[in-house]
This record gives sequence, structure tokens and C-alpha cells, in this order.
Amino acid sequence: MSQSLKNVIRQAEQIILGKPQQIRLALTCLLARGHLLIEDLPGVGKTTLAQVLARTLDLQFGRIQFTSDLLPADILGVSVYQRAGADPTGAPNSTSGKFVFHPGPIFAQMILADEVNRATPKAQSALLEAMEEQQVTIEGTTRPLPAPFFVIATQNPLHQIGTFSLPESQLDRFLMRIQMGYPDAQAERGLLSGMDRREIIAHLSPQMESAELLALQQRARLVFASPALLDYLQAILRHTRESARYTHGLSPRAGLALLSAARAWALLHEREAVIPEDVQAVLPGVVSHRLQAVGEYQKQNSDVLVRELIEAVAIP
Repeated sequence: MSQSLKNVIRQAEQIILGKPQQIRLALTCLLARGHLLIEDLPGVGKTTLAQVLARTLDLQFGRIQFTSDLLPADILGVSVYQRAGADPTGAPNSTSGKFVFHPGPIFAQMILADEVNRATPKAQSALLEAMEEQQVTIEGTTRPLPAPFFVIATQNPLHQIGTFSLPESQLDRFLMRIQMGYPDAQAERGLLSGMDRREIIAHLSPQMESAELLALQQRARLVFASPALLDYLQAILRHTRESARYTHGLSPRAGLALLSAARAWALLHEREAVIPEDVQAVLPGVVSHRLQAVGEYQKQNSDVLVRELIEAVAIP
């Protein structure tokens, strides 16, 4: 692990108290060039985690507050007609007399899609092309997004008032889904007795440049996965497709996501090759939002289903 990456983790842990696993999973998702969905109750640190990562990694940050009246143009941007003549300062305007595109908040390196499931499906769908292809097509023109490009979406539990379920096609765009959970007693005491988190975040210093982050993302793709490791991964995929516990098995894209996340987790732990324990470490985050239980198994939460999946598939 590079010294910069160690500094990133250390600084994040000073703000997000008692959540080392969640911090590492978020960084794993970023190193794997994926997008992260955080589902939990309001007030447990979802937004804070996104802000800390943006400041620590020195990424251009854009926040989109999803509401029921949000429109796709509020996310992507809009073209506005500039009348002919001088601009308001009196200077000649080369863009006058034609439409000028005003980019929306999606044109940033790290996007916080806050309470994404409070917007209508039409507004949610505006993220699909951006998350999958790192570009947006507006009014017939395709515009690339900056690199690196990382979406952290927060989602309130579906039983809360005013929420819209994310369609499966959009859920699949998220490499991982995690939960923050309540802090333990020691971490919560630190939060209660310490400074306001917003004040601390405002004074954080970057610990890594974008160029180094891009280089680490490239290194993560090159982490070695042996044939035996691929056999283990395929056995997991096959089990989900053959088991009667699930409505449908994991797709090939889910398999690629699992391999990418395992490679990034191995890199984060200074390993040159992926081991089965790396796959098991990222498995809950990668498959919990992709597997749906059937019948009596619906009563089990996703953690139990994933644990049973790990136990059911033997390591070669």
C-alpha cells in the first residue's frame, strides 16, 4: 500500500469514528472504478463519509439533493439561449446569439447523490449513462465526464415515507452497497465530546492527487487472479443460479464486479494476487443488492444470505 493511501485511511478514520471496514470498502469501490450505494437511516454518517473522501483525495465534489420534483436537467445541465450583443458587463460576447450549455452538478469527479430514492424514476435514470459509460448525452451531444469519476449515492430505508424503489437496472450500476450502522459506545462518545464534524472536514488537507489515484486504479486491474481463484468465483456464481433460495442468480456482470472488487481489496491490503478471503471480504457489498430471496428465505436479511452463500461454496 502506498504511503498516500495509508494517509487517506488514517485521516478518514479520524473523522468517521469506529467504521474502519466501511472506509476500506468505500476505497475498494473507488479503486475498482465502481460506484457506491450507502443504505441506512438518516444521521449515521453517510454524507460525512462522502465529504471526507472528496477532501482527502482532493477530488472535485458535486452534491445533488434528490427530491420528488428533481428533473434530469437539474442533474445533467441545460442549454440556455444567449441573446446577441454584449454581455452584462458591456464586453463583446462570442457566445451571443446561440444556445450555450451550462453543465449540471454531474460534471464533477465525486458525486454525492443524496437520498437518491426520494426522486422519481425519471430523475434517477439520468444517472445511468453517467455511471456506466462516464459520459452524458444531452441534446444529441455526448460530453465526457472527468476522471476519476465516482458516485456515492445514499438511500433511506424503503419503509420511510416519500421513497421510490431503485430499479434493478440502476441497482446493478452500483458496484457495492454498504451500511454504516450505529457507532459503538466508544466511537459515539468520541463524536459527542469532539468537535463538529463539519468544522473538521473544512480543515482537512488532501493526502493524494488525482494522478496517483488513477495510477492505483490501473494497478488494481492488474492484480493477479489465478485459475483456481477464478474457479472459486465461478462456483459462487453457479451456486446462486442453481439454488432455490434466489429468484435469479448472479449475472456475468456481477461476476466481473466481484473480481474487480476482490482485486482492489487485495491491493488495499498489499497483496499482489487475489486470495479467496479477498472475495469473501467484498462479497456482501457486491451481491447483497443483486440477490433476492424467495419464499421463506425472504425473512432472512442479506447478511445471513451472504454468510450462507460463503459456507455453501467450498474453496478449491
